[in-house]
Amino acid sequence: MDDGDLLARLASHRTVGGAPRAELDWLVSHGYLRHFDRGEIVVRKSEPVAAIWLVLSGHLAIHVNRGLGPRKVLEWSEGDVVGLLPYSRMSAAPGDIVVVEPSDTLKLDREHLPALIRECPSITTALVHIMVDRTRLFMSSDLQDEKMVSLGRIAAGLAHELNNPASAAVRSARQLTGALAECEAASRSLGLTQLTETQFEAVDRARSACAAAPPSALGPVERSDREDALAKWLEAHGADPGAAASLVETAITIEALEALSSAVDAKDLEATIRWVAACCVVGQLTTDVERAASRVHELVGAVKRFTYMDRSQAPDAIDVSQGLRDSVALLAHKARAKSVGVSVEIDPHLPPVLAIGSDLNQVWTNLIDNALDAVPDGAQVTIAVAREVDFVIARVIDGGPGVPAEIQERIFEPFFTTKPIGEGTGLGLDIARRLVRRNGGDIEVDSRPGRTEFRVTVPVARTTTNEEAT
Repeated sequence: MDDGDLLARLASHRTVGGAPRAELDWLVSHGYLRHFDRGEIVVRKSEPVAAIWLVLSGHLAIHVNRGLGPRKVLEWSEGDVVGLLPYSRMSAAPGDIVVVEPSDTLKLDREHLPALIRECPSITTALVHIMVDRTRLFMSSDLQDEKMVSLGRIAAGLAHELNNPASAAVRSARQLTGALAECEAASRSLGLTQLTETQFEAVDRARSACAAAPPSALGPVERSDREDALAKWLEAHGADPGAAASLVETAITIEALEALSSAVDAKDLEATIRWVAACCVVGQLTTDVERAASRVHELVGAVKRFTYMDRSQAPDAIDVSQGLRDSVALLAHKARAKSVGVSVEIDPHLPPVLAIGSDLNQVWTNLIDNALDAVPDGAQVTIAVAREVDFVIARVIDGGPGVPAEIQERIFEPFFTTKPIGEGTGLGLDIARRLVRRNGGDIEVDSRPGRTEFRVTVPVARTTTNEEAT
């Protein structure tokens, strides 16, 4: 293709075609035609982007993998521009730029970029507009991907957290069928005893003592000793010692049993203790089902609050403490897996902040998750939140090895990560900073061996009272 043909194609190019003839001539004299076949990779992920390609024909696309599998983020066809753009800070490709259909391009090497800016103001202006739009698109894509990664972490945590109460509810519900049958049989036996009203009152007191919460959880040895003592008492009084297994986890005492044996005849003691034990088992199982269902309800509520379902994505007065506690709850499985203690210290008089709730919750999840990754097993993570003047400052502190001084300035860079390949996208802290700044705040880090602190500063929500006070 001669220069005349190339100039004609540039004149019809959607992006630069409206530039003065002198600027198009400059492109022709400094660039060169580059053809790509289908399947070629123009630039590989993480490689330096060393040129601008003006697409004259064909079809190209960029596929980015941020831990969720390759995904097409952007594509270009005739009239578009690929690669480096004026004033762009991009140094490496975020993904593979792949040729979808055979393509002709005008390639302008990076070394000519300063001269392009100086000699071709119209083209530079057009390219800067493209850069702004492209930055917005990539930021939106990055945010969406990081949200999906966060949701993946939440889903994993929720699966772990829901498994225990759900299993407990199923197990207790199954046992409840047999326990109710035994309770009905025990009730019939008790009815045959023809106890007096006073005796029934004594039996009911024993049942109430049995249903009361035990003073504390028993260890294996304590439980065994208590069961033996109850079995011996029952056997000595002519009752079934097997009932001790039903009574051992309750609050009933030997003294309460003595009072019951004093109130009823010896021939009726077996039936009364059987009924008391059966009622205790039913009560325990229903309490277990209720506790498990409540835990499931709490977790579902935490997820709903965390994601701000059915809430507009607009700044509002947000309770930071609730979002932090929900984030801790949804990552509790990870802390338990490493035996990490997580303490939450929040000023009880903390005012609401003006922010988008889902944005802040994503920030909390990212910082807490990173802290749990950083600390060794058995360590401690501390979350402290307090008001300072017109801001709320949340600190996430871990006792990990710290961030080396030479890379502290880089940890907020997109795609920079210290985690092994496949374990980190390098977008978490970058996204966290974008989200905090979008809500009028900022994020900082202070790190040394044995202590790393991330500080998130968010403005307090202004109210009429606040404004009058100032």
